[in-house]
Amino acid sequence: MIHLGIIGTNWISHQFVKAALETNRYDLTAVYSRKLETAQKFGEEYGDVEYATDLNTFFGIAHMDTVYIASPNSLHFEQAKQGILAGKNIIVEKPAFSTPAEMAEIIELANQKKVFFFEAARNIHEKSFKKIRDLLPLKNQITGANFTYMKYSSRYDQVLDGQEPNIFSPHFSGGAMADLGVYLVYAAVGWFGMPNESHYFARKIPTDVDGIGTAILRYDLFDVTLQTGKNADSFLDSEIYFDGGTLVLDSVNAISKAEFYDRNHQERDIISLTTEENPMIEEANDFADVLENPNDPTMGVRYEEWVELSRNVNKVVTSLRKSAGIVFDADTE
Repeated sequence: MIHLGIIGTNWISHQFVKAALETNRYDLTAVYSRKLETAQKFGEEYGDVEYATDLNTFFGIAHMDTVYIASPNSLHFEQAKQGILAGKNIIVEKPAFSTPAEMAEIIELANQKKVFFFEAARNIHEKSFKKIRDLLPLKNQITGANFTYMKYSSRYDQVLDGQEPNIFSPHFSGGAMADLGVYLVYAAVGWFGMPNESHYFARKIPTDVDGIGTAILRYDLFDVTLQTGKNADSFLDSEIYFDGGTLVLDSVNAISKAEFYDRNHQERDIISLTTEENPMIEEANDFADVLENPNDPTMGVRYEEWVELSRNVNKVVTSLRKSAGIVFDADTE
């Protein structure tokens, strides 16, 4: 059994805990919050849980072996580092870290301490994502792609009122690309590899991060366009263009529908996909496979692939936001 601790008491932490418990491979051991009542309110529905209001106490819980971190983005690095030094496996909600330097330090430290670091980019662990990957033709048969994930955030109303919520703050490594666009980058890099060039044309909001923007990733033979935003809603499908037709996806962050338009036969073929009610179950199971089999070479290969993908996605996301003139506090530390 994997003994899980939680940092971050928002809805996404609840969703991960419920997914983890549904696998029957985890139990919830401890919850951290600066306020005891906040931690207790989070954990009350999960039974016998320990609570901590300072990180030293939290990471000192001996029987807790794995920690899920879903705090504000800029806090991930120091919390992950402290956890690894305490001998804990670390699952960090995307985007895991603000800069490639932070990412590299955590990966190296985890290797030194012989613990695991996972970035919780759930879309790459879903069966539907893997099925699309397996269906893709050779790269010389791909002519382009267009991925969209744009969803209005209720916290943008606070920005309009002159406030600076964490998800829209450069001090907390926020903005549209960091929050939603990272799913699109994961899809592009996960399916097509690293681009040769990347450019981001973003519209900044008053807090000086991106509210909406369009990115272009250039590959040898095709381009991938990414559209993301947190101050507007989009209902566009995502598409991948082939020599012989077009693959249409309802999304790339959580694929539930897909069909291929065959240009030669003028036909549309529905692709059968399997999805989970809780979209985090598949990543929780994937992480458990590695955590429960630390000496299995096959699991080791899978783990290294995820780590390298996280490293590459971080590099692309950082390049994109810097090309748009978006600077985080973490860039100067």
